[in-house]
Amino acid sequence: MQLFLALFFLLGIPSGAPEIHSLKYFYTGSSQVPNFPEFVMVVLVDELQIEHYDSNTRRLVPTQDWVNEAVDSQFWDRNSNLALEHQQWFQPNIELLKQCFNQTGGVHILQKMIGCEWNDETDEVNGFRQIGYDGEDFLVYDLQTETWIAPVQQAVPTKHKYENNKAQMAHHKYYLTQICPYWLKKYVEFGRSSLMRKDLPSVSLLQKTPSSPLTCHATGFYPDRADLFWKKDEEELHEDVVRGEILPNHDGSFQMSVDLDLSGVKDEDWGRCSCVFHLAGGQEVSKRLDKRDIRTNWKTNDGGLSPGAVAGGVVAALLLLIGCIIGLFVYKKKQPQGFRATNTNETS
Repeated sequence: MQLFLALFFLLGIPSGAPEIHSLKYFYTGSSQVPNFPEFVMVVLVDELQIEHYDSNTRRLVPTQDWVNEAVDSQFWDRNSNLALEHQQWFQPNIELLKQCFNQTGGVHILQKMIGCEWNDETDEVNGFRQIGYDGEDFLVYDLQTETWIAPVQQAVPTKHKYENNKAQMAHHKYYLTQICPYWLKKYVEFGRSSLMRKDLPSVSLLQKTPSSPLTCHATGFYPDRADLFWKKDEEELHEDVVRGEILPNHDGSFQMSVDLDLSGVKDEDWGRCSCVFHLAGGQEVSKRLDKRDIRTNWKTNDGGLSPGAVAGGVVAALLLLIGCIIGLFVYKKKQPQGFRATNTNETS
């Protein structure tokens, strides 16, 4: 499941400045994916997962204890049933999309996402809704123009169908500007202590082989408004540097990395170089470039593992696992007492 979470975290839905909060509903329907539920739903507030549902358990559950304080006692039963209704929308539409793209068997993924952002200083609200198929945008809703954008030709008929449904279009606007912000503000109110926390990461230096780029890896930080960079003395390095994406961990924290090509660093300059992690608000963690601190898995001349090899192997395995994590792509209508399932006749 972490692989599909990672897919749509990278689609560029903005998380905003520190005073901007977000609520996102991600839904994924899959076909012929082994060891993965046919349908999964997750809800994120400020990139922190707060609710989860899948077709195996058929039960919507909180993933943060404080969520129970924000909802009524019937919320979980009511919305588990509605999630089941929405689940039934996906498999028929995957089949329709396979026909549209002249596909037969194989793995296919249909995802929807709906969400909003709220600036708690200006009270400004922004909304977004997208539909994705097999890792690519299929339809994108533009709140400003109240129209659908079709990135691929196969989506044009669906675009016209949706836009001709005036009641549905009016609901999209109402949901994004009224219902979604209502719930976002409520969740922020009850989860403020968790959402407003600031956690600094552990920072490690990793290198696969002596000729490989040196990776500075920071993991365990929160929130995701952070930067990681290499500097020499007090000057930030830009040449021979490759930045990675910010990715979420399974526990709601985040990770990121930045690579440095050591071939451009003179031996006498190693002590002058540092990897610096900067968290929104000004907190920093600095890791000076020191050969003794590099974790690697190459062998020494005596045939044994170099210092840090075992730890490096563990870190590498964790990176492979965690580096696949995050949020699933979807849509859901929702009223103040909870979301309501989409019209199951809304097909692509």
